[in-house]
Amino acid sequence: MDTLWREFQIPSPEERREVVLTYRPPEDEVTLRYERPLPACMRAKEDPFAAPAPGWKTDPANPLNPPEKPKAHWGVRIYVGISLLLIICCLGVGIWYVTQYGFDLPGSGRRPDTRGDMPPWEEYYYYWDSMEPEETEITIPSYPKGGDTRLALTSDEGLPVLTLKEVYDQVTPSVVAVLGRQEMYASVGTGVIFSEDGYILTNCHVIAGCSSCAIWISDDYGIDQQFEARVVGYDEDADLAVLKVEAEGLPAAEFGISDDLQVGDPVYAIGNPLGVELRNTLTDGIVSAINRDVDVDGVTMTLIQTTAALNSGNSGGPLINQYGQVIGINTIKMMSEYDTIEGLGFAIPSSIALRWVNELIEYGKLQPQPVLGVTVNRIPETLPDGRTGLRLEEVTEGLSGDRAGLEAGDYLTAFNGQEVLGYEQLLGLRRQLYVGDEVPVQVWRDGEYLEFTMIMMAE
Repeated sequence: MDTLWREFQIPSPEERREVVLTYRPPEDEVTLRYERPLPACMRAKEDPFAAPAPGWKTDPANPLNPPEKPKAHWGVRIYVGISLLLIICCLGVGIWYVTQYGFDLPGSGRRPDTRGDMPPWEEYYYYWDSMEPEETEITIPSYPKGGDTRLALTSDEGLPVLTLKEVYDQVTPSVVAVLGRQEMYASVGTGVIFSEDGYILTNCHVIAGCSSCAIWISDDYGIDQQFEARVVGYDEDADLAVLKVEAEGLPAAEFGISDDLQVGDPVYAIGNPLGVELRNTLTDGIVSAINRDVDVDGVTMTLIQTTAALNSGNSGGPLINQYGQVIGINTIKMMSEYDTIEGLGFAIPSSIALRWVNELIEYGKLQPQPVLGVTVNRIPETLPDGRTGLRLEEVTEGLSGDRAGLEAGDYLTAFNGQEVLGYEQLLGLRRQLYVGDEVPVQVWRDGEYLEFTMIMMAE
């Protein structure tokens, strides 16, 4: 056994009786790390009188753990969350309000009967005015039709040419602001007084969807007078409306004959561009084209083309010649979101509007318009005997020309007792007719003149 203890270097019992403790400096740094909770007998007793450090808490079952910072209070989190939610809601409401009403204060545009309220400018319609309200029914109180007032045109023969300032001073008193109340907003346009007893002409789309309408008329001192207007009659295709206010002695504009216009003639426009803040703005230009056929929402309108600057709010305002006469009602302007377009404004000619306005006054709506039922070459030709004729390119089956016996290839030389000199003159003669009228016509065919009678039929 002694040999075994020596061989395996196991101390003998005698040697184990003596215990020698030695200290050996560590070569490396020793790190003590707590791995598991101490037994209960080794845990330090908690001092009930010891106060914890402010803002910190300790685990009495584990005194060796570092102190833990308390979590944030739930009240603070709820407060911050509710605040952010309110901010997002207010921002959403603000964005919605701006898209609906613009940057006007609440109530502006709702009460056009007060001078301080500035209703927002009208929405864009065809070309500039293409965004009509969804509800276009006009529910403005009506005025009895059949009045004695009629629109009349005056020739410019012998009238002096006016300066730009003279034109403005003469026509401005007759130009009014038309404010139509709609369900969610107000539309603003322009109108022209054409009778001293309160008949006013404007565009139909200015009052589309309106339930009431106010008219602002400025006196000689620039003071606005407000009148509630009633609607006499209107037509959407013609884009004309006649309004009536209860007043007497109003400054009526003089209307001229648009058929007398020539390309290049100077013209002027007065209106309320972009609302009432820029009321009675004057712009000038020239006549770019006469009897220009423009397709507006599927309806072909014959209009005057002008370079006079027109903007939203000019609708229904006057286009004026150099003699101070109203020769057109401004209605549309071409615009494009993909290209720059300038100087392309259009107005309803006074010579065409004359009949429509008087029919609206008498009947409250337009009567059926007569058609010739023929397609005419616009370029006049000289016949062998020196007379002038318009070639008939096509005759529509079943209409007036076909029933009278006209044929394609005929040359129209006389219509309703007058020599035919040009296309515009023929249109002017047709505008004087009504459905059912019997009209004598003369044509040149195969070297001879033939006489026919056309009975005007509705379109």
